[in-house]
This record gives sequence, structure tokens and C-alpha cells, in this order.
Amino acid sequence: MKFICSKKDLLKGVNIVRNAVPVRTTMAILECILIDASTDKIKLMANDTELGIETVIEGNIEQRGIIALDAKKFSDIVRKLPENDVTITTDSSFKTVIKCEKAKFTITGKSGEDFLYLPNIEREKEPLRISQYSLKEVIRQTLFSIAGTAENNKVLTGELFEINGFTLKVVSMDGHRISIRNIELKSSYDDVSVIVPGKTLSEIVKILPDEADDDVDIYFSKNHMLFEFDNTTVVTRLIDGEYFRVEKMLSHDYETKVVINKRNLLDSIDRATLLVNEGDKKPIIMTVSEESLLLQINSFIGSMEDEIDIKKEGKDLKIGFNPKFFIDALKVIDDEEISIYMVNPKAPCFIKDSDENYIYLILPVNFNSAQ
Repeated sequence: MKFICSKKDLLKGVNIVRNAVPVRTTMAILECILIDASTDKIKLMANDTELGIETVIEGNIEQRGIIALDAKKFSDIVRKLPENDVTITTDSSFKTVIKCEKAKFTITGKSGEDFLYLPNIEREKEPLRISQYSLKEVIRQTLFSIAGTAENNKVLTGELFEINGFTLKVVSMDGHRISIRNIELKSSYDDVSVIVPGKTLSEIVKILPDEADDDVDIYFSKNHMLFEFDNTTVVTRLIDGEYFRVEKMLSHDYETKVVINKRNLLDSIDRATLLVNEGDKKPIIMTVSEESLLLQINSFIGSMEDEIDIKKEGKDLKIGFNPKFFIDALKVIDDEEISIYMVNPKAPCFIKDSDENYIYLILPVNFNSAQ
């Protein structure tokens, strides 16, 4: 095999696929990045059996072939090459020569024939088509509230993607909070309900350009989901199971409604966390009165209180929350003003807009009433 491409294109391709290389595996071949120049395209591929990524890069193929190269070594070499054209040559013993200007590396690869290719997903049905910007945004605005581990229920380590006609709903939850984003689609689609691993969505956010004019095509099969954009294909295994019925957890009833400047609230809670060491479970206490929201926090380090002007409907209320959960939600809301709906100190609060394009449910925490 022999081909020539720019260092810039090669590095971009390597950076796209390398995050699908498994950290630990019993299959040594999966620790590699596959370079497939056996057709008229130069494809880079990585696969950890749960997540597979393939991307096509520009270049001139002088001799067709295929090789698997250790992902870490190959990516380190490419990253440190001069900014010029790169020539990669292999022979029948898998010896690989990587040349750029006067730099020359010789490493030994593996047979590409042993590599585990991405599963084949049928593309017969019309794909779900969504702009790159919209997909990136709905993931960014929900991914923070998935569960980090699968100790209790694996479905919580993923996000629910639910299509109903012209609407795509994306839901995540971790037992303490729920994030929901609803977006309107350009066309109507058949109903679909799948659970997508959080790891896959995290990688898609990293590699997706956020071009509003360019689309992502999404295909579904029984066990997999495929994302196609630009010259890149991402295939993920879906999480098996039934997602929680979040509609039963949502309520339109409230005793107190607070309309507040989002930036002022975020800055105030952020300041309060200066007095909380990592790992400490100190709640932020919110006292809602007629025209202001009083925020208080007490910790081993010290105490802080701050007051913000609000518009209030309903009853006065004193309630406590994990400050991180509020910060996570506020950071991804783009609105200048937000509405917070509360019932009582023991019931969850809701942050949502009037059209319910976003809904964030946060459970309160107990606190000493003397605070």
C-alpha cells in the first residue's frame, strides 16, 4: 500500500476515529486504527464493538492496500510530523514507513483482514435528518444529567431518543434530576424510541462540526444507530431495556413560580460554591419572598448570602438544592430570563420555557431549618 495525503487531513482523521479505540480489550487488533486504501478512498476506522467510527480523508492512492496500526503510536507520530504532505507505505510483512519531509518512521503493523469492521446498517428507509448544530445542541443540553455508572440501571447511562411525527424528544436522568429537550423536525417520521449510550453521544459532540446548514443523517436498526455527516460515519450499539416513563414524573401544578435573570442566578450559585470543598454535600438554600430570592450557603469554610430581584407568583417558599445540579442546567439554557416552578420543599422544581422546548427537573435536598 502507498498513499500521500496532507498531515492536516491525516491528523484530523486520526483524531476523529481514535476515541473509538478501546482502553482495554482482549482483542489486540482493536487497539489499532485501520487504514483502508483498498478502494479509491482512504478510510480510517476504529471500533471497540460498542462504538465504531469511520472517516474518509483526501489523498492520492498510488498502491492499494490495507493495514492496522497501533492507535497510540500512530497518532503520536502523526501529531509530531512537520506540516507537510505525508507518504505512508507498507509491504507484505506489514512493515510501515511514514515519511514527511526529512522525518521517517518505520513501525510494524498488523493485517487489516483481521480487523472488526463496523456493522452494516441498512439505509433503505428515509433517514432522520437534523442539522449538525441542532443535534450538537440537544446533546450538550442533556448529556450532563446521565448517570456515570451502570450500578443500578444501565439505561441511565444513556439518553432516550424518541421520535413522534414532527418531534424529537431527548431525555436523560440520573436519579436526582431529569433533562428533556424537544425539537421540531422539518419532516414527519415513523415513531422510534431508542436508548443511545452516553459515551457515543459524548464522542459525537467532540467530532461534530456545528454547521447550521449541514445535516446529519441518522438510521436505526434493531440493535444499532448510525450517524452520517460530512465524510464520517458513527455506528453505536443501542442500550437494551425500557426507559422510564418520565411523563409520569412531570407536573404542571405549582404553588410558586419565579421568573429570574438566568445569568444573575448562575453567577450567584457559582460564587456560593467557592465555600464548598469538592465532595462536600452542602445545599444552597433558596428563600422565595415577594420581590427577591435570597440564596444562602453554610459550610465548614464559611457562609455566603446573596439576594436577586425576581417576579413571583404564588406562595413564599424556602427550599434547598444541590448547587451543582442547578449550575449544570443553567449553563446550557440560552434564555436571558428563566421560569422556575415549585410546589413545596419536598417536591422537585422545574425549570422550563413556555413552549416546553426544554424541561429540567431537579430534586430538592433536606437542610437544617435553622439555616
